[in-house]
Amino acid sequence: MQFHELGRMRVGKVFEMEGGLPLPMIFPDVTGTDLARLADWYRDPDMTTSPDSSMLMLSMHSFILQIDGYNILVDACNGNHKQRSVPPVHELNTPYLENLAALGFRPEDINAVMCTHLHFDHVGWNTKLENGRWVPTFPNARYIFSAQDYEHWSVQEEEPVHREAFNDSVLPVVEAGKAEIIDLADMTAVHHEIGDGVWLEPAFGHSPGCCLVHAQGGGAPAVFWGDVIHHPLQLIRPDLGLMDGDPVAARTVRQRLIDRVADSDTMCFSAHFRESSAGYIRSDGDAYRFDFVEP
Repeated sequence: MQFHELGRMRVGKVFEMEGGLPLPMIFPDVTGTDLARLADWYRDPDMTTSPDSSMLMLSMHSFILQIDGYNILVDACNGNHKQRSVPPVHELNTPYLENLAALGFRPEDINAVMCTHLHFDHVGWNTKLENGRWVPTFPNARYIFSAQDYEHWSVQEEEPVHREAFNDSVLPVVEAGKAEIIDLADMTAVHHEIGDGVWLEPAFGHSPGCCLVHAQGGGAPAVFWGDVIHHPLQLIRPDLGLMDGDPVAARTVRQRLIDRVADSDTMCFSAHFRESSAGYIRSDGDAYRFDFVEP
């Protein structure tokens, strides 16, 4: 099994899929100079030093956080058999549960599911299709959602794919009595205590209720940052946003996180970086780089 060891914590990655679009469609302001600087430390076969010939590829995966005999799934990807208005994730059939099993876990072994936010690619495996009904995939888990995101997506109709996901991957969990909806007004401990356990920090901007998941257990700290940072390019250009609900707030949260964890011992677990998806932010002149760490 491949795990990062941090004190009494272990963190493993459950891969689902990768996908992407031509770079100019996502970050039209990126220049060849930005890409050349990225190439100094990031090797991606789909990324060249020319924006026009580069693809911005994102990994979609969950993390398994083990602490004190407690198994936490952070973010739940897209899910299988979901009806989606976005073709690349419509009616998927990926070996996600097989990948979970390869790490040594059955769905029954998960004690908590923590969604950094309620976008479609972070909630899909909350439920599975069983006898024509959506039921919780992880039957023994409590599912932790932010009240701010829950309230927003329960009435929002402008982005169909997120409402689709709310209907088949969030509501069934609530109806099954498995959801714990938390008002994220401040730091909130969800296992043990802040500074020694697992806790949530508001990171509103990308969505109205997105959060950071922090964890520490007698060793170096970890942060699971969800969609605060999507791609390594944003360490060179923190001004770049990707489908942020509130671009100004998202940019502020992103810069504050980078400044806080850069050059520290905080291991960062990225929701969409390729490779190991884990590592450390380091200063790099007037910008930053990401030092990937393999388990």
